[in-house]
Amino acid sequence: MPTVGVGRDLLFQALGKTYTDEEFDELCFEFGIELDDVTTEKAIIRKEKHLEEDVELDDDDDEEVIYKIEVPANRYDLLCLEGIARSLRIFTGAEETPKYRLSNILPESMLTMHVKPETKLIRPYVVCAVLRGLKFDQARYNSFIDIQDKLHENICRKRTLVAIGTHDLDTLKGPFTYEALAPSQISFVPLKESKSFRADELMQHYKSDKKLKKFLQIIEDSPVYPVIYDVNRTVLSLPPIINGAHSAITLETKNVFIECTATDLTKAKIVLNTMVTIFSEYSERKFEVEPVKVVSVDGSTQIYPDLSDYYLEVPLSRITSQIGVKMEGDEVIKLLKKMQLDIKKSKSGDASTISVSVPPTRSDILHACDVMEDLAIAYGFNKVPETIPATRTEGKRQPLNLFSDLLRLQVAMAGYKEVLTWVLCSNEENFSMLNRKDDGKTAVIIENPRSSEFEAVRTTLMPGLLKSVKSNIDHPRPIKLFEVGDVVFLDEEADVGASNNRRLAAVYCNNNSGYEDIHGLVERVMKVIGIPAGVAGEKGHCYFLQPSHKPEFLERRQCDIIVNGQGAGTFGIVHPEVLEKFGVYPNPCSFMEIDIQRLM
Repeated sequence: MPTVGVGRDLLFQALGKTYTDEEFDELCFEFGIELDDVTTEKAIIRKEKHLEEDVELDDDDDEEVIYKIEVPANRYDLLCLEGIARSLRIFTGAEETPKYRLSNILPESMLTMHVKPETKLIRPYVVCAVLRGLKFDQARYNSFIDIQDKLHENICRKRTLVAIGTHDLDTLKGPFTYEALAPSQISFVPLKESKSFRADELMQHYKSDKKLKKFLQIIEDSPVYPVIYDVNRTVLSLPPIINGAHSAITLETKNVFIECTATDLTKAKIVLNTMVTIFSEYSERKFEVEPVKVVSVDGSTQIYPDLSDYYLEVPLSRITSQIGVKMEGDEVIKLLKKMQLDIKKSKSGDASTISVSVPPTRSDILHACDVMEDLAIAYGFNKVPETIPATRTEGKRQPLNLFSDLLRLQVAMAGYKEVLTWVLCSNEENFSMLNRKDDGKTAVIIENPRSSEFEAVRTTLMPGLLKSVKSNIDHPRPIKLFEVGDVVFLDEEADVGASNNRRLAAVYCNNNSGYEDIHGLVERVMKVIGIPAGVAGEKGHCYFLQPSHKPEFLERRQCDIIVNGQGAGTFGIVHPEVLEKFGVYPNPCSFMEIDIQRLM
């Protein structure tokens, strides 16, 4: 959850009302945000410099009271004082939701951004807009810079998805071009520097910069760097690293050109809309934005930004029933207006369905559930009566969970200790370390993993158990561990494209392989759940074993478990190569894994 620091007095001035800390805390709670801390500039400086309370600071250090406000991660419109103040004014009824509009300007008079084909190699998208007649003071300027940093850290994913550039338009001349050139071909004076750098020299220069060095890896290995020029070949920016000094924003800037380069066009549009809707409040023509024409590689043109509302058809009964409060249509309309959502008559003519008009500031509204959440906030969570929800099972546990717990008890009684391992693992652990081949159609891959250890969802419980053995290899023998947990597979028939599968797995590690021990555990599990042993090929309610050929086990030392004619699991002696990859070799291990859902 992002935390936004705003000056208390400036915030109250923007709200047009003064609150005590307790009153403002209550208002934040009602709106669905949280007053996390009340501090001062001096306290923040002391904390940053690790100074004691009794250390004197310079008299010119500001003693302004700062409110630290925690906001939802998907409410990008609340990442600055202006956005928070406007939303609270609308929530309290002090202001109507603004109507954002584009300047009435002819297409031939619009500023134009031409996109070159080479940008596809590194950062293919760009969207732009202009704010005219802005009136900056120091507080507004600081907020304008701060929200860019907040967006870069949040939706922009540290500039990897989107990078924002803001420029003094009066120092530039259109049309503009978005290009991708070899680093040696790009030279300009970067922001806060006095001399010109070549792009490759600049990357070396910023390796010692605490703020910018973390962004270098986004483009430094690319043969071409993205760059934006005006008609005079003045560099506006080298995204996503730094803007040019020539077009730097100052307190005297009146007209601001905003460009967002991106690898994700949808997020670029959201970021641009967030910037212009918040700061168009300070434009000469309030809430008016000048559009920019972007000419793509194929010659097609798009006008940005798109400030039109979009409409969401929502069943009225659905959103009120989920809250647990009966509300008439007029009350729903009144409450949703507090959350910047307007209501129109349904296009279908169905009286039980409403059409919700969503402004460009509310990119977080994607589904009827989001509308329901806003309605509940506006109504007040504290006003919702407490009830025990009725369920089809009358509060009973799900059969799969109950069955899983019964199996846990039986395996624990056999002398095995339960472990709980990560659902995520590395792709290497999921496949190559188990001697398996990745066909690309089995595992769910995480698009933006935080580390290589968590880049795929496990398709077997074996990696986690073998890693647990490695971590406990110095314990007395035998080491007997088990786990009951879910694995996940890609599934085109599932509504989310993947499906969970509950598994029971156990590993036996001793001075010998313990094949007969793990075999005995399989027989014990089958006996306690009442599945009788049969012979190979037998049909009906029984289980039997048949030779298997899994690469993670030794050949001719492994078996498949067939239950009611279907494969339900496997067990065997783990291959020495697998043990070596997981750091367990030369300690022999046997392993078994059973599909619990096949046993029910």
